[in-house]
Amino acid sequence: MHHKIGFTDGTVLEDTFGEDPLTYRLGRGEMADGLELSLLGLQEGDEQTLDIGPDLAFGFPDENLIQSLERSEFDPEKHLEAGLIIEFSTPAGETLPGTILSFDDKQVTVDFNHPLAGHSVRYSVKIVAIDNTDCVQESIN
Repeated sequence: MHHKIGFTDGTVLEDTFGEDPLTYRLGRGEMADGLELSLLGLQEGDEQTLDIGPDLAFGFPDENLIQSLERSEFDPEKHLEAGLIIEFSTPAGETLPGTILSFDDKQVTVDFNHPLAGHSVRYSVKIVAIDNTDCVQESIN
């Protein structure tokens, strides 16, 4: 599929139209719930654009996900600025984006909420192909 995601004011954050299509497997947590729900029932060739609220898109900001870290935990050569999004590694080896809110010589305040948390998004998709070979089929007796 191809997709375009951005804000409801028309600002586009990611657009894969004109590039190679992306592949997603529904039900595996690869995308936000509302984005996945918007795909249900679509067939090959279908296109749609929906505005999706934060409750189904990327959630609402959680103040517990704003943390102060020691400046010494960052590469001293790394130029920090408010609004900069940096990928952090979790103990499980996954990556997590964090947005720099503020910093000084001792502390860096990082927001680990999804960068789109609290925002309604406009999501456009075009289904290029559907492959159900990886799906589990249940038989009804």
